[in-house]
Amino acid sequence: MSPPTAFRTPRPPLSRTFPPRGAGLPRRTAAAALLLLGVLLLLMVVRLPWSGDLGMHAAVLERLRADLIHPGNPLVDEDTPSPYYSPWTVALALVAKATGWGTFGVLRLAGLAGLVLLATGLAAFTRTFSRARTAVPLALLCVLLLYGVVPFAWSGMLGLASLSLTLAYPGTFALGLSCWLWALLRRARTAGWGLPGHLGLGFLLGSVLLVHQFTGVVAVLGVLAVLLGTRPGPAGTGWALVAAGGAVALALPLCWPYYSFPALLGGGGLDPVHRALYGRAAERFCLVAVGVAALGARWWRDRRDPLALLFGLGVVVVSAGWASGHYAWGRALPAVLIAAQLALAVETAEALDDRGADRGAGGGRLRSVRRGLPVVAVAALLAGAWAQAGVLSYVLRREAVPPGLREAPVIALWPRFGWVATHVPKGATVMTDDYYALRMLPAYGPYTVAPAYPDLFLPDEKRRRDATRRYFAPVTSRAERLGILKEYGVRWVLRKNGEAGLLPGDPALRKAARGPGGRVLLEVVGR
Repeated sequence: MSPPTAFRTPRPPLSRTFPPRGAGLPRRTAAAALLLLGVLLLLMVVRLPWSGDLGMHAAVLERLRADLIHPGNPLVDEDTPSPYYSPWTVALALVAKATGWGTFGVLRLAGLAGLVLLATGLAAFTRTFSRARTAVPLALLCVLLLYGVVPFAWSGMLGLASLSLTLAYPGTFALGLSCWLWALLRRARTAGWGLPGHLGLGFLLGSVLLVHQFTGVVAVLGVLAVLLGTRPGPAGTGWALVAAGGAVALALPLCWPYYSFPALLGGGGLDPVHRALYGRAAERFCLVAVGVAALGARWWRDRRDPLALLFGLGVVVVSAGWASGHYAWGRALPAVLIAAQLALAVETAEALDDRGADRGAGGGRLRSVRRGLPVVAVAALLAGAWAQAGVLSYVLRREAVPPGLREAPVIALWPRFGWVATHVPKGATVMTDDYYALRMLPAYGPYTVAPAYPDLFLPDEKRRRDATRRYFAPVTSRAERLGILKEYGVRWVLRKNGEAGLLPGDPALRKAARGPGGRVLLEVVGR
């Protein structure tokens, strides 16, 4: 059994004054691998690969730059609130206004800030579990590589493939804040912080809830795990301090002026979108099983281990989401993954330290299972690296990618729509049902008739989607199509060759540009 304290008891110093032969090799190897991945992620900041919700976050900055006080809906031309207007995006908009940088330049800054905050937060949290010199490099490697045998990307998931595409997302920044919150809370409980410190922690939690609500759930689970796993637990005054911090965490979202935080509890049709989170779980997360085994060992030694508690709480929420059909609860998955990944890193680092000490003292105290843990961990990390090696294609030409990795599976990047932005002014409305255009055009400043994502605060969302469907339906009359264009103030139409709708030769339209994939941009010149 380990000692009942929040931190591992330091090992007595070895009698010899120099490290055992080869003791520093694992640390140097892990640090070198981490350095390479760090350089790769910095290149991602510069490249800013586009596949997913980057267009939404760029659109949010576009609206805030245009009107910081009343930005309106980020995707359609309506004056509605949006949960995407958070303290983080408002701060980025202020940077854009102060510097004159373009939207994508500011998003690169957001990606860099998120990467630094996440790396330092994970390091700080890991240090509260182990002082082994290899623990932090291994923790960062596990968080990046320990997933499955196919690449997987989703906001809030920290795999290399996912992070390459989501560095600039608010969820990355919020998860970095969460890791710092957990690390500081562990220090606060063991060092006996007073009221100011707990109020500051409450402010941190409230900020996470505002910046990214799904990550806010993960942050709350982590706070519960830390509080339940702290020895001695809060009592009397301790609970009063925790309650004061919790009050600040609740008050901050309630006072935020850009949207109603309580209204988010009403849902908003997010479950169908998130059902995909539960698909192909074995392929996406099979390597995490090694971390789960490490978690089991920690739980066996200490039933109140915070990482084991975080894992258990995450499993409960994710499983409840599957059983109840509330698939959006699957966004608590980072709690499950991070707990297992950090557990493997800490246990492996401790095993390496023990093995080095045993060699120096002529030991043999460790069981063979623990001695073999580093080998298993390295094998899992190599498998994870191979599965995500396709991200090299985001920053390297095909010829520069090592031959053995050129056919590695990769999440395809999306087509760009800068050619549309050269014709369509900011604030104009575009009629399109193109999957990619709906998600990307607002990043350049235009609006679309239908929003690309479910929107709780948009009362006519269903009507807008129906209008778009009817415009491109083959049976819709010309008069009805013209009426739809007039109703939503549409000045531009983006369609594919062969698609229904008003034809390019219609007198109400003028061909403005032709793009890749058979796409045609048409200007509405009459109704």
